[in-house]
Amino acid sequence: MPDRPVRHALARVLLPWSLSMAAALANAQPQAQTVVSLPPAVAQALERAQLPADALSVYIAEAGASTPRLLHREQVPVNPASLMKLYTTGAGLEILGPAYTWTTSVLTDGRVQNKVLRGDLIIQGRGDPGLVLERVWLMLRQVQQRGIQEIRGDIVLDRSAFEVPEGDPGEFDGEPSRPYNVQPDALMLNYKALTLGFVPDPARRVARITSDARLAGVRLPERVPLSGAACGDWRGALKADLSNPSQIRFGGHYPAACGEQAWPIAYAQPASYNARLIGSMWRELGGRLSGHVRDGVTPPEADRLLEFASQPLAAVVRDINKFSNNMMAQQLFFTLGLPPPAGGRQAAATMESAREQLAAYARRRSGCTEPELVIDNGSGLSRNSRSSVRCMAALLQSLWSSPVMPEFVSSLPITGVDGTARRSNRQWGTALGRAHLKTGSLRDVAGIAGYVDGASGRRYVLVAIVNHAGAQAARPVLDALVQWTAEDTPR
Repeated sequence: MPDRPVRHALARVLLPWSLSMAAALANAQPQAQTVVSLPPAVAQALERAQLPADALSVYIAEAGASTPRLLHREQVPVNPASLMKLYTTGAGLEILGPAYTWTTSVLTDGRVQNKVLRGDLIIQGRGDPGLVLERVWLMLRQVQQRGIQEIRGDIVLDRSAFEVPEGDPGEFDGEPSRPYNVQPDALMLNYKALTLGFVPDPARRVARITSDARLAGVRLPERVPLSGAACGDWRGALKADLSNPSQIRFGGHYPAACGEQAWPIAYAQPASYNARLIGSMWRELGGRLSGHVRDGVTPPEADRLLEFASQPLAAVVRDINKFSNNMMAQQLFFTLGLPPPAGGRQAAATMESAREQLAAYARRRSGCTEPELVIDNGSGLSRNSRSSVRCMAALLQSLWSSPVMPEFVSSLPITGVDGTARRSNRQWGTALGRAHLKTGSLRDVAGIAGYVDGASGRRYVLVAIVNHAGAQAARPVLDALVQWTAEDTPR
């Protein structure tokens, strides 16, 4: 894999001619007057859901073909919700490459003698979205295996590769404790979240509480009273107070009927999460620290101790699309915004640079511009993102002919089999197990996009999005479209 400056140069030289056909196909699509009637099963599903036909936008065409099979409001800009991740992951695979890895560097600013570092240990993040607990543990263990057991200085956390604007994590939907609202970070440790476990102990009439991560200075109750209530809204029954960074409290009970459950929550004070986790884990490993764990910047004279590589991008893209992981998508989004290194130094990625890079890629691949295509962020967790189904279908068509097609298609959920397409309330019919489809959902949005195998042996690109206050009732409409696509006439 060429280094980043070479990759950027290659992209500038090769992308224009390789993308021109996709853009031409997108611009040559029939206009609104050629829209055909919605299939009867789809129209009936809309009626049952009490949704108007103009709430739905659809584009269906055979993969690799320029003539659509079904069009409906295909050029109308709509909010795509998590389908926006298709632009982000497509850009990642094509610009960075499936084998791209993030590297977290560990450096020393001082002298090591007799397992004592007389100076600071620096952990320099570059955006790895997969630094979960076991990988943080392994990284710190490798530090000790390289001869450092005691640090007579500080542990410095360098997060300077991303310049993320300060914001309220609950601004989007008023749910700051939801992990999907965690903001990007160049040093993203364990998603800045805790996964609380609840294990019923009927003999003592309590549920024992566990946590996957221990954070320095954070107290967690050991148990909560057990109740005989039905297992309905068990999280609400706990009456949790998650607002205090130093103390998690529960004022309610846990229903025994729920059995064992897990509750992932975003930590109330994300700015201190990394320091609390690293400090606790370093000491659990038997390490000693005379100073503090703090944020800082790597000094130029620091010596590199080790480099800790992430999973390859193809594996990360799979997690993003299969499970609609917003945090990982945003980490990739900011990574795309990293400027090429200059003078041996890496400038920071900003929201603006990331948005610019992704928008440029999306324009090239779809042939679309504003207002039909508006890039706000990389996850689709936005009220401002826009894409017509025509633009998104052009993206999917271009990726179908791309060298990264296998990695991209395999990252999408398989209907009824895995990821977000496995949910039991979907009615896939003959399309069960025969489509790779990304799902998208917000308060007023429901959508689906990807590839469907038809009974004829043809494969189709399908994009369907509902924007309406009643969008959450639209899943049968989308399922009917998938079934109609799969039930084409055999050759």
